[in-house]
Amino acid sequence: MTITIDQHRDWIAKAAEVAAVLAEDALARDLAGAEPVAEAQLLRESGLPALLIPAELGGAGGTWRTALAVVRELAKADGSIAQLLGYHYVNQVNLWLVGGTAVQESFGRESAAGQFLWGDAVNPIEPDLELEPDGDGYLLSGKKSFATGASVGDVMLIAGAVRGTGEPLLAVVRRDWPGVEFGGDWNNLGMRLSASGSVTYTGVRVPADHVIGSLASDRTTPRSSLITPAIQAVFGSLYLGIAEGALETARDYTRSISRPWVLSGIAQATHEPYVLATYGDLVAGTAATGALADRIADHLVEAMDRGPGLTWEERGELAVEVAALKVVATDLALKVTSTVYEVTGARATSNRVGLDRFWRNVRTHTLHDPVAYKRREVGDHYLNGAHPKFTLYT
Repeated sequence: MTITIDQHRDWIAKAAEVAAVLAEDALARDLAGAEPVAEAQLLRESGLPALLIPAELGGAGGTWRTALAVVRELAKADGSIAQLLGYHYVNQVNLWLVGGTAVQESFGRESAAGQFLWGDAVNPIEPDLELEPDGDGYLLSGKKSFATGASVGDVMLIAGAVRGTGEPLLAVVRRDWPGVEFGGDWNNLGMRLSASGSVTYTGVRVPADHVIGSLASDRTTPRSSLITPAIQAVFGSLYLGIAEGALETARDYTRSISRPWVLSGIAQATHEPYVLATYGDLVAGTAATGALADRIADHLVEAMDRGPGLTWEERGELAVEVAALKVVATDLALKVTSTVYEVTGARATSNRVGLDRFWRNVRTHTLHDPVAYKRREVGDHYLNGAHPKFTLYT
């Protein structure tokens, strides 16, 4: 049983409360660039981390429709923290996409009870971490340059290859285990509070009961492969929320501070025709992208609910729709976060205003994987009926 419409709205309201707290000092925290320890605790206290955990395991029993809306709501105030929570949802859901009953029961209950945040060390571009067989478990070694949320989460999802066989496994590693070392080296243009620095593992003991399952291609099913459409849908919601946040911040500035251009003959900036037309364009594009995001959220829920009955054809159709969202959300967010300066004026470039953080966050994260390849996937489907093959990016 999933949550009701009223419960869905209650969770969005809860996310809005968290966003309001984050918005109070979002600019100051962004400039400081410290580890988001307090922000992670705020998420735990809100109850949002257990949103997708089934009710019978102590969670909220929510669906991706609500989870994506929550990410979007948080992103209006703080893109970094929205990224943390969005990645958490994707990492945690592997319990149900890849794992068996035992790990679902143990980690599901523990995560719900402790409102665990799940980070990750999965980045498929880099060589896999190595898992050396050791008794009934493994010794984990290696380094990942990007490990979003790992340094402030409670547990982290790792992807490693078994030494000797090369079998790719997913496992759960506790943040405080001996041999885990965080680099604290995330120092990028945007998403400064996403805790996305490196992590190194040196002979970390991973018990057998912490292995979620195999990522071997012969064990991949349409449902287990939903991890990629899920995370790409998170990206679309993240970009959309950041764009909405930039628009709201710009609107407040235009209403209270902006001045009309001297040649306009207009007394107030809010009556300036070019300002009105530009806002109209940005708002219309945001509304259209939001409608697409909502439709795809429902499609993702339907695919998850199909369970073992989901076909590769159905999975492929979802993947193409999510690719389309990635394309339009990327374009929209980059456009909105740069164009807002045209409706706020030169004084809005002051670092005290901090409008640039919206653009910096979008510009940084939209480079996660090239959007040109998403355009190609959509075009290939439209012309040739092709579906993208499953990878951790498609």
